[in-house]
Amino acid sequence: MCLSTVYRNKLVPESVIMKNVMRIECKDGCVILTDLMERQMAIEGTLEMANLVDGVAVIKEAVV
Repeated sequence: MCLSTVYRNKLVPESVIMKNVMRIECKDGCVILTDLMERQMAIEGTLEMANLVDGVAVIKEAVV
């Protein structure tokens, strides 16, 4: 099973959004994250990068 840590805008420890993410969906300008416990979080923005070997992803947050 591949689980990832998702970051906001850059890959630095202080920008972690969610850990143990098992599903990432992009829908209607939002990135929807679901973790191992089925908790969900929606972030307005786009998926900028996902490295499944290292278990990381970066979401570029929409500027409001």
